[in-house]
Amino acid sequence: MLTTNEIVKKVRELEIKSKKLTRHLFQGEYHSAFKGRGMLFKEVREYQHGDDIRFIDWNVSARFGHTFSKVFEEERELTVMLLIDVSASSLFGTIVASKKTISTEIAATLAFSAVNNGDKVGAILYSNKIEKYIPAKKGKQHALYILREMLASSPEGKSTELKTALQYFNNITRQKSIAFILSDFIDAGYEDNLRVAGNKHDIVGIKIYDKMDMLLPKIGMLRIQDVETGKQKWIDTNNSLVRYHYEQEFFRVTDFSNAAFKKAGSNLLHVRTDEDYIKVLQQFFKSRI
Repeated sequence: MLTTNEIVKKVRELEIKSKKLTRHLFQGEYHSAFKGRGMLFKEVREYQHGDDIRFIDWNVSARFGHTFSKVFEEERELTVMLLIDVSASSLFGTIVASKKTISTEIAATLAFSAVNNGDKVGAILYSNKIEKYIPAKKGKQHALYILREMLASSPEGKSTELKTALQYFNNITRQKSIAFILSDFIDAGYEDNLRVAGNKHDIVGIKIYDKMDMLLPKIGMLRIQDVETGKQKWIDTNNSLVRYHYEQEFFRVTDFSNAAFKKAGSNLLHVRTDEDYIKVLQQFFKSRI
């Protein structure tokens, strides 16, 4: 658990790093990736050649005896929500940093990207329950508040239940939002709720994983513990079959997540704790332009 002084120092470091990234690396890319995806009804006008027939207002047309089209305008501001997994598995990390550290840095980058574009940003910190809900607001101070809450979080729940977070998000959010889900997605049973959210919102998952989530080191007998359930067992890491089944379980969970996001019409990015998440985000933003 970080002290207050350590939290203040870390928030300041994240602010400096995130501002540099959003200013130099994501300039224009965030805006192009998401602006224009939310449209608001403005008015109706008489149908003109070339208008999309899907936007004909049949009720008004019938009332006046000739055809009218609905006119929409781009939403001037967006709402960005960060759904952040703070379960016990987020503390795991063996090489460069823990999943929580990478998740916090990515959240900071996204929060400041939203703030710099005049958008609102909020957060839902979750485990197998809702740990903290921070309503979306504008401004630098609000983004810094989200970061402080992430760093200071001491979750009551240990396990992961994205279904609960998505249900909560769907219930509290009325207008279309951009939602980033930061998790290792060591979970199941959330696909229906993800599909509901994907029908209304722009959902982007960011799977954060450690190299050792996928590959066991060959170091002989090893006692491992599931940080979410507390269960312990001994495994022989020299056994090639043990290492194979461990790797296959990682790919099974990953394939489930990929399929769930695809069915929901949403994106799922993959970030390893020892790799450059900036390149992953840049590539994603550019692919949306």
